Amino acid sequence: MTKPYAPLETGAEASASRKPLPGTGPAGDQAKRLTSAVIADELEAEIIDGRLAPGTRLDEHALTERFGVSRTPVREALHELASRALAERVPYRGVIVAEITRERIDALFETMGEIEATCGRLAAERMTVSERAALEDLHQTMSSLAAAGRDREYEEANTAFHTAIFKGTHNPELIDVANALRLKLAPFRKSQLRAVVRMQRSNEEHAAIVAAVIERDGKQAEKALRRHLMSAAKAVLAKMA
Repeated sequence: MTKPYAPLETGAEASASRKPLPGTGPAGDQAKRLTSAVIADELEAEIIDGRLAPGTRLDEHALTERFGVSRTPVREALHELASRALAERVPYRGVIVAEITRERIDALFETMGEIEATCGRLAAERMTVSERAALEDLHQTMSSLAAAGRDREYEEANTAFHTAIFKGTHNPELIDVANALRLKLAPFRKSQLRAVVRMQRSNEEHAAIVAAVIERDGKQAEKALRRHLMSAAKAVLAKMA
């Protein structure tokens, strides 16, 4: 006797019963992004520390074997390094480690100093009461982190601190410019905060910034942020000496 055919599933029924392939779907995409971020951060640290010298070729195949992943997350990580200006694509050579000179670091911090100074002035004038209160609360949390020497958590909070000031300008175009430049400087700012003395000094400088913002003193906030970036630049350049 012939067995009857099972009814074919169509439309929504087929989509609902179909199981995603391993590594696909929202969970797979998130894991892939996480892997590429981990690879990018590891290579970033090696570039900043000098373990990967300028001109070194970042070979996709070698990196897939080293990290035990497919080419996709490696390519995403290399793209991220290029966006941070830590690597560059060269015809016939592929992706290589970019040269990091004192002049380039100086120029980046000078530019960021002026951008953040402007953001500080506008934020002091435009932030809402709740935004000012949130900035003050964040600073208090960072004070505890600095006192405890918890540099990794302080670095994450530091990013949130400066982002809050950017957003406080309520100027979308300026926020985009500030975030783009901050992305290029992030590896260097992160490295200088690993020193406990510098982390504590950074927190003291934040206190002056917060005070100016709370008092709606745009000129003082502008000066405080410019000095803050100059102090960070000195710390980074001192490590390169």
